[in-house]
Amino acid sequence: MKRCAALLLALLMAAGPAFAQRGEREVRGAGKNQSMSKDQRQRMRDDMREVFRDRNRQDRPPARQLSPQEREQLRRDIQNANKDLRK
Repeated sequence: MKRCAALLLALLMAAGPAFAQRGEREVRGAGKNQSMSKDQRQRMRDDMREVFRDRNRQDRPPARQLSPQEREQLRRDIQNANKDLRK
């Protein structure tokens, strides 16, 4: 009987922190999404999609192919800049 009581007490003491952590996790995760209505969340999603679309639509000139001489010059320029950064 004493062994059962000791085992039960040990299990309860070991399980205590696990129960405490479970409660904290529920409280932590409930804050952000619960305060926003369904319409607000949808509006936020739409806004983010629009931002990403706009970012992809920026007016950039199309990239042109570099000649081998221009590529070599660019490579040398980058190497020289990297050497200067190390100093």
